[in-house]
Amino acid sequence: MIAVDPTLLLADWSAADHSGGSGSVAMQVARIELLQRMPVFGGIRADILRFLLDLCPVVSVPANEFFFREHDQADSMFVLEAGKVAVLKSWRGQEFLLRILKDGDCFGEMAVMDLLPRSASIRAVEDCTAIRLSAASLYQVYEHDLKQFALIQMNMGREVSRRLRDTDNQLFRARMGTPEVGIRRLLLAG
Repeated sequence: MIAVDPTLLLADWSAADHSGGSGSVAMQVARIELLQRMPVFGGIRADILRFLLDLCPVVSVPANEFFFREHDQADSMFVLEAGKVAVLKSWRGQEFLLRILKDGDCFGEMAVMDLLPRSASIRAVEDCTAIRLSAASLYQVYEHDLKQFALIQMNMGREVSRRLRDTDNQLFRARMGTPEVGIRRLLLAG
């Protein structure tokens, strides 16, 4: 692999001459700042985030459309740049709301860790834009900088662990019948 100075990529970057990636220089800087505020990318150097963003498309999903559905094949995670999404779980033909995520949140990170089908559906509550990070793009980070890749993986593990801990606490409160049950049983019209 040829090592490329990621700062050189910014010098020639424009939305007009690049079909993938993350847009103008100003947008890329804003996206790096967004990622740096997220637990999954905590401690990751700006040059590595720039390298990663150059590999990742930005997707737009209109309100009430799905980023993906439960049981779909999966190979990527998303960082929500703008908008809100509903995390939905199907049961007996109905969809139940697990949580609402907003700009700055990520979803689908389990897919780049375990490569199993999606465990829930993600539906845009309002028009959304998100950065799509595939397992293949993260693998390129692995080839480029192993230490930074390891930190991203460790951060993803921590985020999944934090969500599992929250879910365990919600389940416990629901089983104990406490009034502050955090599980929302909102039936959403599909």
